[in-house]
Formats: sequence, structure tokens, C-alpha cells
Amino acid sequence: MSSHESRSVDPATLEMLEKAASDGVKTAFERADDVRPCNFGSEGRCCRNCSMGPCRISSKKEAEARGVCGATVDTIAARNFARMVAAGAAAHSDHGRAVAETFIAAAKGEAPGYGIKDVQKLLQVALDFGVEIGDRPVEDIALEIGEKALEQFGQQEGELVYVKKAPLNRQKIWRELGVVPRGIDREVVESMHRTHMGVDQDYENILLQATRTALADGWGGSMIATDLQDIMFGTPVPILGRVNLGVLKEDQVNIIIHGHEPLLSEMIVYAAQDPEMVALAQSKGAKGINVAGICCTANEILMRHGVPLAGNFLQQELAIVTGAVEAMVVDVQCIMQSLPDVAQCYHTKIITTSPKAKIPGATHIQFDEHDALSSAKQIVKAAVENFPNRGANVKIPKYEVDLVAGFSHETIDYLLGGTFRASYRPLNDNIINGRIRGIAGVVGCNNPRVKHDEIHTTLVKELIKNDVIVLQTGCSAMACAKEGLLTPEAASKFAGGGLAEVCETVGIPPVLHMGSCVDNSRILMAATAVVKEGGLGDDISDLPAAGAAPEWMSEKAVSIGQYFVASGVFTVFGATWPTTGSEKVTDLLFKGYEDIFKGKWAFEPDPYKMAKLMLDHIDKKRKALGIDKARERVLYDMAMRRELDAV
Repeated sequence: MSSHESRSVDPATLEMLEKAASDGVKTAFERADDVRPCNFGSEGRCCRNCSMGPCRISSKKEAEARGVCGATVDTIAARNFARMVAAGAAAHSDHGRAVAETFIAAAKGEAPGYGIKDVQKLLQVALDFGVEIGDRPVEDIALEIGEKALEQFGQQEGELVYVKKAPLNRQKIWRELGVVPRGIDREVVESMHRTHMGVDQDYENILLQATRTALADGWGGSMIATDLQDIMFGTPVPILGRVNLGVLKEDQVNIIIHGHEPLLSEMIVYAAQDPEMVALAQSKGAKGINVAGICCTANEILMRHGVPLAGNFLQQELAIVTGAVEAMVVDVQCIMQSLPDVAQCYHTKIITTSPKAKIPGATHIQFDEHDALSSAKQIVKAAVENFPNRGANVKIPKYEVDLVAGFSHETIDYLLGGTFRASYRPLNDNIINGRIRGIAGVVGCNNPRVKHDEIHTTLVKELIKNDVIVLQTGCSAMACAKEGLLTPEAASKFAGGGLAEVCETVGIPPVLHMGSCVDNSRILMAATAVVKEGGLGDDISDLPAAGAAPEWMSEKAVSIGQYFVASGVFTVFGATWPTTGSEKVTDLLFKGYEDIFKGKWAFEPDPYKMAKLMLDHIDKKRKALGIDKARERVLYDMAMRRELDAV
């Protein structure tokens, strides 16, 4: 038995952990053993927001549980939670801002290589923003959309435009509670202000601002990023891909694209196919150039180009350990600072590209979106010229699996209804008749504190076995893809009879890959489309649906979870929970929010118990809708039909 077997369910990961140990390379898995989590911090009981502390609250008794300034453990836990939401919202929304800026440059013709690929979506978004269409050139329409989208970040009063895309009853709840976001940047800044020492000291009030900030992410920055990327790069449609470290090629130049923003990676895909670059690679002894991805940049280029996925978050160091990667090109978010240290043991170049994210020991090549293809060619050339430096210590695990990705909410609409009657009606009908028990969104990261990929895959198998169709994004989708759950064939192998029947009829997998973590906005829109189709209530909170982030680790996941809860979704997190140090804060999020937002949080590390929580919630909603009784399926003969006609 491998000494690393308890660390991952993925054989490629286990093989590379063995090689890393043999090569003397330490990875996140070993560092998780060396660095034990602090109980005060992990439970939200540590305040370091001023220099009178840090104040570690050791007692849960209210009279004793105070920091030097008098802040209670409830205030401290709420502030810490709100700061996590603000940081997560800032990251996703800054992604959206970068996309909007490039979108404007493209519309002005100042960003060669970028353009308008999805005119239909451009027109739909124009309607959302109130932009006149008429006979105007698409570039003029795009420019006005881009400018209005960018204004959403700095808007000081009013409501974000995309709030009106939510079901009307949900908008009413938000307005009554006063949590409709005014401007994306404003909500992030106000969260940081309120959680400064000596400002907001009411944990319930702090959490309301955290909610407004999270909504600014989900129904603001993230949704803007998704929509404008779709217009520039094309709205995803189902596409065949491959996943796991076996996608690396021993006889080709391997370039890994890692991070979250697709602006550069789109250009690298084109640059790697440039005959000049391919000829250069061949002159160095390689048969070609192989581009693969890690994390959400990988999901972006998979969804639109079918570029293979090398792996998810915890596989970034292991890709280098193969010894076969000439360059790992990173932009922003989820990039480990250890990458240059690992690369020192091999020949891999770590190339940073954003002024927001430099790493000591890495090579920085500044990405210029106004001359994007030139930047991309410079990076590809650096990788190609590194190929002759590859050593003999190369081992690529022979594990790679097929998957189908590209299920935007528009594509689901088309697949269910066809060109002339695109509709969510078949999905709603099959939920109502019980073939599909409910819908689950399973998303989020990897965390070395739990067995890599195990909770994602176990949870999702349990859900589809019980006829729950699963929507996925991010590293969670990659985990399930490696397990073979993202192919149409998975329906007959893993899904319950009802779900399998629907999947086989439509020709879809039981687990739908909807994109990167910023694309969780697609899940919001799919849920809204189900509500608007009718028959399943008047709000997202009425749907037999639930969400989960089983192996989360990022502040972005907390922001995503909070906007899902505030949108009416029951959401379960695994691994750990950041407010357990305060009973009041935890009770409000886990119980009180069900009355306030008609959605709530839960924490459960065991994947089977997590699945049961989600199934129980789905069944509760089915009962409330009056669709909890299985309907007998009767094949009518002619006599029975005549009897019906007589009536």
C-alpha cells in the first residue's frame, strides 16, 4: 500500500506524491501535516483587527468572551466572516472588472485578437442594461454595454442592474431586508469599514452587510464576468475533453495555464497553434506544443476550446513533479507560492503575468491586453526554448479520462427544448413527475485537510444515485470528471433509474459541468429559469434544490455560499466552518436565515451525512409543493382511452 494512500482517491495524484517524495519535493499535502490549524482562528474566535490584540477568545461565556476593546465573540466571529465574504467578492469582482475593461478596449478596436463572438448574447445583455439596439453596429452596442458594466463597480446609489434578473419574490425579500447591492466596490469597502475596530458591533447587522456584499459578487461582479466573457469568447456548448495528469505529452512542449482569468489563456491557445511557434518547437526536438490547464483557467479554456485539464487545485505542484512541464503560466487566484521552489527541482519555468500577482523566484512577463497575442507568443516562445532543458527524470502518470463540459444555462435551455422551443419545461416536468428528485449545485475547492477529491466524488455519486441532477463548477467538477461522472455513460452506471432515463433521453451526463467558479452565476440563472418556467413555486427557495462546497478552502467559496443562501438555497459546507466559536452567529446562519432569507447554511464533513441533509431538504421542498407522492405510471390500452374519451 502506498504511504500516501490516505491523501487522495486519485491514482495519478498518489503516483506523483510518491515521485515527489523520491525527488525530495515537499507539497501542500506534507505542509498540511507540518502546519496545524489554530482552533481560535478556524472557529472565528481570533481578532487581529487592531494592535491591542490579537485577542484570542478562549471562553464562550458572554461575560468572559470579550476582546480588549470589549468586542464580544459574536461580534468578532461576524466580523471575520464578513471579511472573508468581502475578500472573496473582491477577487471575483476584480476578475469581472478586468474583463469589462478588455471588453471596452475590444469594442473600440484597441485590443487586437479580441472581438464579439456571440452576437445573440450581446443583444440579450443589451436588453438587461437598457442599451438601445436598433440598427446600431455591434461594436457600438458592445461599447455602451462595457461602459455600463464598468459603472456597476463604482456605482454609489441605486441597485445593481442584474438584481432584476432574479425572481420577483426574491427581489422583494432583498428590498425588504435592505440588502440589495448598490455598487460592487462600495459593498466591499463598506464591509471592510464596518469590520474595522470600533465600528459595527451588532453581529446581525454585520452579517446583513456581508450578505449585501456577497450578492454584489453573485448577481454583480461574477455575473458580469461570465456574460462579457461569453460575448467575447463564445457561450459554451457541449464539448469533449480529457482530464488528469496523463494529458501531458512526453514528446511535446507542455505549457500549463493556471489561475482564473481567461484573457491571457485564450491568446496562449492561439499562439501555441501558430505555425511559427510549432516550427520553433520542432526545431528544439519536440513534436508539437501541448497546452493544458489547472484550476479555473483550465475550466475556461476547456469550455470553449476543449483544451485538456491537467488537474485541480491540489495537483498544481504535482504537474511540475512530472518533470515534463516546460512552463506553468499563472495569472491570479489559487496559485501556491511554493511553485518556484518545486520548479527548482526540475526545469519548469514559473511565469507570472499579472501586476497583481508576482511570486519571488518566478519569471514575470507582463500581459498586455492591448497587444495580447504578442504577449502570448512571448510566453509560448519562452516555454519552447526551455524544452531542451528537460531532464531524464520524467514520469507522466498514465491516467486520463473523457468528460463532456460546456453546459451554460442557455445550452441547457436549447438541449431540453430544441431550436424553436428552447425551454426548461422538460426539466420542470420531470422534477414534478418524480423522475428527477431535485437539483444540487456541488462546487468549490480542494483542501489538504481532507482526502483529496473523496468528499466531492462520494457526495455526487450519492446524489445522482438518488435521482438528483448535479450542476458543477471549479475544482469540484474536475474531481468528478476524473471519476468518470461527466460523461453520458455515467447515467446508466451511477444514476438512479429516473435520472438515468431522463439523461439517456436527452443525451446528457447526470453531472453537468457549467464552468469556472466565477460561473456559479450560471447556476443562479439556471435556478431562476426553472422558477420562471413555472410549476415549482415562485422563488428559488421553493425549488427542491440544495448546494454544497464539500472541500472548500478559499474566501471566494464563503462569498459564493453566502450569495446562494441569500438567494434562497440550502447550502452545506464540509472540511471546516469559520464561525463555530460563536453560537449566536452560527445559529443565525444555520437556523435564523431560514426565516429571513428562506435559505440557510449547514456544516457536515461526512459526505454521506451531507447527502442526507441535502436529500431531506429536497424532499421537504417536494412535500411543500405537493409533488412528494410517487405517481403511478400507467400504460393506457385502447379500452382505457375510450373510457377517457367518454368522460
